[in-house]
Amino acid sequence: QVQLVESGGGLVQAGGSLRLSCVASGSIFSRLFMGWYRQAPGKQRELVASITRGGTTNYADSVKGRFTISRDNAKTTVYLQMNSLKAEDTAVYYCNASVGLTNYWGQGTQVTVSS
Repeated sequence: QVQLVESGGGLVQAGGSLRLSCVASGSIFSRLFMGWYRQAPGKQRELVASITRGGTTNYADSVKGRFTISRDNAKTTVYLQMNSLKAEDTAVYYCNASVGLTNYWGQGTQVTVSS
């Protein structure tokens, strides 16, 4: 099984930056398709960014140009660098990993952007 632990959330003013980290346990990290999701109050969980095991990335239109997803296979860690944060980015952010048809989720980390 794979365990995911997120960190790096917090309170930041609009225009500021945060970097989220997700550390994956297990020995199959190099085979995992990784993604960051977020869920704001009253809204469905949405995919923010994803990265394949080969490093190909994809982003939601709302975060393109502001967020960057990356992975360090040696550290079994995925990052989400968030710049130029807006109030609309406020949500609980979840790390997700998938291999085949199996999905794993982290516990979530709160990001709050104030103005």
